Amino acid sequence: MNRLYHFPLSPFSRKVRLCLAEKRIEVELVEERYWEQDAAFLRRNPAGKVPVLRLGNRTLSESQAICEYLEEVYPTPALLPRDPDARFEVRRLVAWFDDKFYRDVTSKLIGERVFRKIMGTGYPDSTNVKAGARAIKQHLDYMASILDQRRWLAGNEMTMADFAAAAQLSCLDYISDVDWHRSSVVKDWYAKLKSRPAFRSLLADQVSGFPQPAHYADLDF
Repeated sequence: MNRLYHFPLSPFSRKVRLCLAEKRIEVELVEERYWEQDAAFLRRNPAGKVPVLRLGNRTLSESQAICEYLEEVYPTPALLPRDPDARFEVRRLVAWFDDKFYRDVTSKLIGERVFRKIMGTGYPDSTNVKAGARAIKQHLDYMASILDQRRWLAGNEMTMADFAAAAQLSCLDYISDVDWHRSSVVKDWYAKLKSRPAFRSLLADQVSGFPQPAHYADLDF
């Protein structure tokens, strides 16, 4: 049995889940409270991070390394283009969302509003929350400027870049921290992704103590 050790509001776990689902690779989802540094989990990944994918007899860690491994072993449907310039653009955008967007926005909003409560580390830091709320506006505007010129983030075909972005935004949407009225083009892009079969398991996620907002699983949000 293939297994993915994940946490529902980890955007990196969600990115891998989207790639797995798009490629129709069945996995058992195992929720992992990775911050507790359980010995069995550390044996799977000494870095103590999710996701960790058990695929056959291999144990894989680091979300982007996992996604690119899946692309090489299961090339259909393709989530990386063949052209080197186009492939570069996908990787650039994946890094943007995995690194900059996560640091500027997700780590501040999800980190303060959700993980502080789950981990029992105190009350949200309002300075971080305000900084994340400001930064997401800039990132949405950047996405809008890209999507004004392209059908998908990296070009005219859906790629890993779209999944990297949607993984971050879907976590934030779970706590109602995305202003979908800011850009119709970004909302339309997200609606296309949200309606894909690969998104269904994300829309079914439930995090104890944090009920889904009414619009979260609504395809006509």
